[in-house]
Amino acid sequence: SKSDRFPNGMGNDSDQLGRNIMDHHLGVGASGKFDGFEDKYYKGRKPNGIYIPRFRNLGGDSNMKEFVRGYGYQGGSSRENWEDTIAELSHGKSLKDAILKPGGWTMGMGGFGEVLPYEDNRMTLDYDKLDGWGLPTITFDAEYKENEWKMREDMKQQAVEMLEKSGLRDVTPHDDKEKSMGIGIHEMGTARMGRDPKTSVLNGNNQIHEVKNVYVTDGAFMTSAACVNPSLTYMAFTARAVSHAVDQLKKGNI
Repeated sequence: SKSDRFPNGMGNDSDQLGRNIMDHHLGVGASGKFDGFEDKYYKGRKPNGIYIPRFRNLGGDSNMKEFVRGYGYQGGSSRENWEDTIAELSHGKSLKDAILKPGGWTMGMGGFGEVLPYEDNRMTLDYDKLDGWGLPTITFDAEYKENEWKMREDMKQQAVEMLEKSGLRDVTPHDDKEKSMGIGIHEMGTARMGRDPKTSVLNGNNQIHEVKNVYVTDGAFMTSAACVNPSLTYMAFTARAVSHAVDQLKKGNI
């Protein structure tokens, strides 16, 4: 919202509003096959999903020269499905029997990495291109940069190494470089929190520095992304901001 007081957007004296878009980058990892457990399918000791916490840049030997910050892995095992029968030349009863029989076991690992805050990764409002209600449309201009691409190489390499050392065969890495910003649906950073109104949009209570009766409690307040799911953090900060707002309302400050 623009006004005479805020020609660059409400609460945007710092020019940080809409900047520093962060997400989590994914679509990179490895998968492989393993033998045995043919009698296990829907029942029995069904494998659960796995999570491997961040192990890079935590100090000592874990520090990397190629990139800062880190990533975790999410993954799991499953049996190959009916799509594998497409290559078979069976038909009729033979084809039906093949489709009903589960395939072999596979396991995959996918990296989930941190995206750094960059001022030029941003969203803006286009007042020359309006939507059907006469409002400015949104333009996103954000991309992964060198730190993320270097991190992805390590995410792929380490996944392959872990699976191979675990005894899997036919381990294959993957890196879908077409997966761009936004695919992780954890958008953060566009109204960053900070103590200095000259370099941030919100104060420590999630209030806009210059507009105390406006609180922002979604991912926009985040100043870094880490490499974990952020929703519980949003919820905690929201509860904290609501408590502060109620207190300020009672005191007549807002």
